[in-house]
Amino acid sequence: QVQLVESGGGLVQAGGSLRLSCAASGRPFSSLAMGWFRQAPGKEREFVAAISRIGGSTGYADSVKGRFTISRANAKNTVYLQMNSLKSEDTAVYYCAGTGRYYGGGRSTEYDYWGQGTQVTVSS
Repeated sequence: QVQLVESGGGLVQAGGSLRLSCAASGRPFSSLAMGWFRQAPGKEREFVAAISRIGGSTGYADSVKGRFTISRANAKNTVYLQMNSLKSEDTAVYYCAGTGRYYGGGRSTEYDYWGQGTQVTVSS
């Protein structure tokens, strides 16, 4: 049973930074491609970023390109999302997701495992 636990959310002013972490257990981490999604109040869950099993491939939503960076530390069973230049529209619950595929991409249906989410609130 794969478990994903996010941390690092919080309240930050517009223009600030946060780093989210997602710790995985229950399966060799290098066998999982990972992704980050987010869901704002009243909106559907949307793709943020994805990374392949060993980090050689990454992808981003257009809305976060150049501001967010996804990375992973397989020795620590952890995937990160560094968020810079935060905007009020980045306010959402952020979810970590995992899949046994080499690379999950931007579709939530490609992911088998989900964390509980961590709240990010950006004040303007």
